[in-house]
Amino acid sequence: MQIFGFVLALLGIMGAMVATLLPNWKVSADVGSNIITAISQMQGLWMDCTWYSTGMFSCTLKYSVLSLPAYLQTARTTMVLCCVMAAMGLCLASLGLKCTRWGGGRRSKRHAAIASGGCFVAAGFLCLVPASWFTNEVITNFLDSSVPESNKFEPGGAVYVAFVSAGFLFVGGSIFCMSCSGKRHGPQDLILLPPPDKLLLQQQQQQQQQQLLQQELQHQYCSLSPLDNKTGYSLQDYV
Repeated sequence: MQIFGFVLALLGIMGAMVATLLPNWKVSADVGSNIITAISQMQGLWMDCTWYSTGMFSCTLKYSVLSLPAYLQTARTTMVLCCVMAAMGLCLASLGLKCTRWGGGRRSKRHAAIASGGCFVAAGFLCLVPASWFTNEVITNFLDSSVPESNKFEPGGAVYVAFVSAGFLFVGGSIFCMSCSGKRHGPQDLILLPPPDKLLLQQQQQQQQQQLLQQELQHQYCSLSPLDNKTGYSLQDYV
């Protein structure tokens, strides 16, 4: 389940990055006289593009940030934060996976997995907010009768990619949070076997040397003759 959640989160961050860079957050609507037009316009977070029927394609970057509407500035900020949070979640998830050897003991892995799940859920929320707000602004502008038909747009493919990426991040984060949030059962979860270190190996070697020394002393003592064991004089030696 953790590997499945990691794959979903990876797809989510890839989709969020692609949606952030795509220029087709909204495209010109084919309504009224726009049906027979030879120009197709697209607008994204960072540039506006125009496609001509002759095959030419030109884009213009949005250099001025303060001249942009509030929803577009918010979409830029939140999508960048979404990518950053998702990248942090991937780093923590690689440490919290139970199938990996790095990341410390079981307790530290559990904490890393829960933290990565929180990062993925936060990244999904940051990706969902701009997509929803951007879609609402586009639909509101489209339904406004005072807006001319040449200035009406509809949601583009980047918005749908953002929605799908947010869903992937939500599901992946939920899997990581639920995989380590339950109570521990059984003796295997209560016993933590740390890897042997140098100090433990030295202690074991010292114990083995002491045992060998004791065995040698006992062997030497048992091999002595009864005459060698006498340490004093007896009366029989003089009688």
